[in-house]
Amino acid sequence: MKSPPIFANMGCRLNAYESEAMKDLGTTAGLENAVVINTCAVTGEAVRSSKQQIRRLRRENPDAQIIVTGCAAQTEPRTFADMAEVDLVIGNSEKMQAETWNNLVKGPDFLGATEKILVDDIMSVRETASHLIDGFGTRSRAYVQVQNGCDHRCTFCIIPFGRGNSRSVGAGLVVEQIKRLVGKGFNEVVLTGVDITSWGADLPATPKLGDLVQRILRLVPDLPRLRISSIDSVEADPALIDAIASEHRLMPHLHLSLQAGDNMILKRMKRRHSREEAIAFCNAMRAARPDIIYGADIIAGFPTETEEMFQNSLKLVEECDLTWLHVFPFSPRSGTPAARIPQLDRSVIKERAGRLRAAGAARVQAHLAAQVGQQHNVLMENPRMGRTEGFTEVAFGSDQPVGQIVQRQIAGFEDQRLLVQ
Repeated sequence: MKSPPIFANMGCRLNAYESEAMKDLGTTAGLENAVVINTCAVTGEAVRSSKQQIRRLRRENPDAQIIVTGCAAQTEPRTFADMAEVDLVIGNSEKMQAETWNNLVKGPDFLGATEKILVDDIMSVRETASHLIDGFGTRSRAYVQVQNGCDHRCTFCIIPFGRGNSRSVGAGLVVEQIKRLVGKGFNEVVLTGVDITSWGADLPATPKLGDLVQRILRLVPDLPRLRISSIDSVEADPALIDAIASEHRLMPHLHLSLQAGDNMILKRMKRRHSREEAIAFCNAMRAARPDIIYGADIIAGFPTETEEMFQNSLKLVEECDLTWLHVFPFSPRSGTPAARIPQLDRSVIKERAGRLRAAGAARVQAHLAAQVGQQHNVLMENPRMGRTEGFTEVAFGSDQPVGQIVQRQIAGFEDQRLLVQ
């Protein structure tokens, strides 16, 4: 009996977006009896989790074809091809091409794979297609890929080798896709990519992300809410800063790629900002837009990090007024410069990550408490849960219209959620 394909996603929002695109491509091609795992390579633990997922899905689907793709498949194709559970490994560029899925359905002779591997040189890819996805996860929020890849070479990061160099989707294509999504009833669009503040560098006249944001807001006046995903604050251009400060339809929530709060560690990471620049950016944005909420990525236990250096990262939580922390215990990735630097003891890394998470949890509780009694516009993701403009989760005591924006006064909070009646 034929069965529809299963798509399992690991890792970031961009991966989730691309899994939805692959589902469309595979379904259109007529793919059946297949399980596609879209892997993540951001940490060693992510790769291990991907392998565990593959083994589990093979046990649950013994007769299906197991296809592995994503960043870990791109950077370590042989590792996955050597797994007995895996039938085929597809690269990050190949997975987004209709031809791949059409040929896969025709059979191995049409695919052109070598020893179960269909992975090309990602650094040779020069374009990123704007895949027309109607949104995923909820019927309220749609994700639009505007950029892929990264030109930077942070010493801890393997992602450029999984995604390739930075390449942008043209502004016209982005605007047309957002118009289409608004026409389908979406009230919020999120711009996503690997390094979206580098958007435009490869396009004619080298526009900036701020130019794209302002163009979207100008040309799609019916879009209620525009949100941008993780940004590198040092690359925030004047037009983007102006939009954050003055455009109420651009949501007051920024997730910052900070990584550390000590200048020496930032230098050894090959980051492009100092702690002083990060603090100045956060202060300036909050002065211009007082309701802004910050999230941030911070790595604990980078090689050579002393207790004093770690304290600088811990103090950055208060100095930048961060609320939502994504804390990563340092995990060496083979092939990166940081993996060759003398490593800290794992127990030290784990303990420092715990202190950072505790600081983040305290900041979340303070943020939630400050919202009690406030009015918020909440975009409903399901009948009993929505998110504020600052992306804080709100739980409702009665059903609300999914996909709609409702205004409510916050009555209290519990765990990491605001509560309304």
